[in-house]
Amino acid sequence: MGISKENKDFIDSLIDYYISESESYRQIAENFIPEVESIADTAFGIIAGCVYSGFLQAYQNQQLTPSLDDMKEFNQIIKERAPIIKKAILNPPAAELPKDYEEKNDEKPTENS
Repeated sequence: MGISKENKDFIDSLIDYYISESESYRQIAENFIPEVESIADTAFGIIAGCVYSGFLQAYQNQQLTPSLDDMKEFNQIIKERAPIIKKAILNPPAAELPKDYEEKNDEKPTENS
């Protein structure tokens, strides 16, 4: 079946929110020094976990259970957006999405965007 458009839009909005707040999640990750080796990777994991939690909550609110295909699709969405998330963590001011990002059909920003 795959993830509904409504849920995809919700996931995208969650990712956009966490990108905009990436500096806060970097600061949270810094609190785990010296237990963690990479602040950026830890912040990425926190963000990915928060988005995943929101994804599961959306399904629970709809009284649905995500299928294996839904999980694979979710992971693909995170993987495609990972360079932008990582860039936001490493360099917050330069990581903003292009203003016309939503208007472009299937074009996904890349690490060099």
